[in-house]
Amino acid sequence: MPVRPPATHLIGAPALRVAGDVLTGASGGIVAHVYAATGEPTVEVPLAGPAEIDQGVRAARAALAPWQGLGPHGRRDALLRLADLIAAHAGELAGLQTLEIGLPAQLARQMPVIAADYLRYNAGWADKIGGEVVATWPVPSLDYTLDEPYGVIAGIIPWNGTLIAAAQLLGPALAAGNTVVVKPSELAPFVAPRLAVLAAQAGLPEGTVVVLPGAAAAGQALAGHPGVDKVAFTGSAAVARQVLAAAAANVTPVALELGGKSAHVILADADVRIAARMAMTGAIALSGQGCANGTRVLVHDSLRDKVLEVMTARLRRTPLGDPADERTLMGPLVSRRACERVLAVVDRATRAGAQLVLGGTRAGGELAGGFFVEPTVFVDADPAGELAQEEIFGPVLSVSTFTGDDEAVELANGTRYGLGAYLHTNDLRRAHRMSRALAAGSVWVNGAPGVLASAPFGGVKQSGSGRIGGLAGLREFLRPKNVWLPV
Repeated sequence: MPVRPPATHLIGAPALRVAGDVLTGASGGIVAHVYAATGEPTVEVPLAGPAEIDQGVRAARAALAPWQGLGPHGRRDALLRLADLIAAHAGELAGLQTLEIGLPAQLARQMPVIAADYLRYNAGWADKIGGEVVATWPVPSLDYTLDEPYGVIAGIIPWNGTLIAAAQLLGPALAAGNTVVVKPSELAPFVAPRLAVLAAQAGLPEGTVVVLPGAAAAGQALAGHPGVDKVAFTGSAAVARQVLAAAAANVTPVALELGGKSAHVILADADVRIAARMAMTGAIALSGQGCANGTRVLVHDSLRDKVLEVMTARLRRTPLGDPADERTLMGPLVSRRACERVLAVVDRATRAGAQLVLGGTRAGGELAGGFFVEPTVFVDADPAGELAQEEIFGPVLSVSTFTGDDEAVELANGTRYGLGAYLHTNDLRRAHRMSRALAAGSVWVNGAPGVLASAPFGGVKQSGSGRIGGLAGLREFLRPKNVWLPV
């Protein structure tokens, strides 16, 4: 069936807003948003540039006193009200998420639930932030610490699920007593600004949450602004280097959550069908456009053929199509550029000698106008080549084999990334041993519940240094002050 027109009635008139005021300028220019499922433009969107970023940072700094003046209980209650508003507007927010990037409706419906959970979890910490009494010597004294907010946080978030990305940032940053300026991608300019409106409705003082969609110039201006006290960036390692360079001008600290090349390690004692079905989600989830997607399948050589059989059979039956259709599991890639980039990777891998066993083409027929790429599986790719080493950000899996646990760990750790790893085994001791050996910020064994609000998530190596979720995520937005007194 043909792809339905996008739900543009949800957008209204796109505008840049700071502290409740509609801005008349758009120094970042005007961009035509394109619906990824049809390749057709929807509305023109004004983008922030350095001028609007400066206004936003100034507003966030002015909001620090009223936001912190609410006290821990007031901030807790405000975040809980915001979570309730997200739940109340779940249908609208899910529709906007589908419109932004062509996210399938059944996945988009989960986004408000997860976002509200992040806010509720962190609201629970707001009135429990304190410090500790420190043992002192050699003279009698009292030494204690105070956990204090940084001030103004600059949040540069990715386009692949802006509602969750914004909530992952706002929950801990606001609970800690900071104000936040959020810069969403120009590819996803609808959801995050709506969240700022809901924040004001929840009683957060104007300027506490400022959202200004923009392109690279806006991100550079935000990271390098002298009024910013810390930068939280989620995105690619290449852009992270630019953010770090901009922040260095003011020696602004930066928390980074970057890309990944996560492996599914399927050991000889694994349940083949469960492991294979889970491994194929590396291509299906967000059409492969997720930083923690397991796009490398490392399987014991005794199970290779069975894993491939299960994976390819199920991928062939995976519904690829209209994001608004409740039956759709895979939608389009985010843009024409992304589509062309992924297909170029497939072409280079084929020419380099990797064996293509499924997919590798752009969808045709009624989907030809959109940016759809069929789920794609390669075997026998060069472990040192692009397919096994680079983050493709598309529905492309590579399958390789190993003969022993040590070789599996070596292959899994053999990239510059270290965000996530998926391990499949029925041996508990082996699971513990290999989890310690895998160079990843998160290891999921025989399943993956997603990124939980209560658990730390982040990477090692070139997958970043910051953490999202749990107490570790809250501490990203607090800094200790030490107080010493003689007694």
